Amino acid sequence: GGLDENNETDTHEEVFNRAKIHIYKRKMTRSTSPKIALITGANKGIGLEIARQLGERGFYIILSARNEKRGQTAMSSLSNRGIEGMFLPMDVGSDESIQAAFSVASAQVERIDVLVNNAGVLLDEGKTLVNVSWEVLHRTLQINSLGSLQVVRTFLPLLSKGSRIIMVSSAAGVITGGVSSFAPAYALSKTLMNTMTMHLARDLTPKGIVINSVSPGWVRTDMGGAGASRSVAKGAETPVWLAVDAPESLTGKFWYDLKEIDW
Repeated sequence: GGLDENNETDTHEEVFNRAKIHIYKRKMTRSTSPKIALITGANKGIGLEIARQLGERGFYIILSARNEKRGQTAMSSLSNRGIEGMFLPMDVGSDESIQAAFSVASAQVERIDVLVNNAGVLLDEGKTLVNVSWEVLHRTLQINSLGSLQVVRTFLPLLSKGSRIIMVSSAAGVITGGVSSFAPAYALSKTLMNTMTMHLARDLTPKGIVINSVSPGWVRTDMGGAGASRSVAKGAETPVWLAVDAPESLTGKFWYDLKEIDW
């Protein structure tokens, strides 16, 4: 996910009313459209790269982001590559925004084949769990963890047998062998995300829906910084594999570079 940047001052209602203007009049159906992927926090970084790679593999892309201007610009960059899709404004830290986004999406498409929970923030680098502000801790958990869960719960009516959910997590959330000292609120939020993945895998298996967590590694994004060791293309590799090529039997697991890793 990207950094917490949002200069928009418009209300949710104003943003979503504009979004509705751009909705195509014809609903998509299984017989008339390609597979459909919704990616949150996809205006830049790993999210945008996942959208690009899936789009180039024939997916119709629902590109979601909080910032309307940046989201529209990102969607235009995909359209210039011949990728079909739409921009969907959604702030995963707001239940109201998630519900409004679902209303917009469900008026446009009848299903979602792949849901990528990528949106996230990193706000507490260099802090400890006892001195990070309560506001930052709460906001981090709300966006990175609870927001991702609420997106799954809200968009579940558009998911069905064969749908895949990818939770973009982090090695910072790993607790095997001890916890990370890096950005404890962020790390805690990713541990919670991983736990949610296990719970949701159990809940969704009867519906034929699979869900997995993935660590993209230290990637050169606004969040990762210019000194990171991996490209966005490499960071998106495993999420895209989980979305398209991974066996359908794989669910409730944690992945890094196409291999299962410990929680």
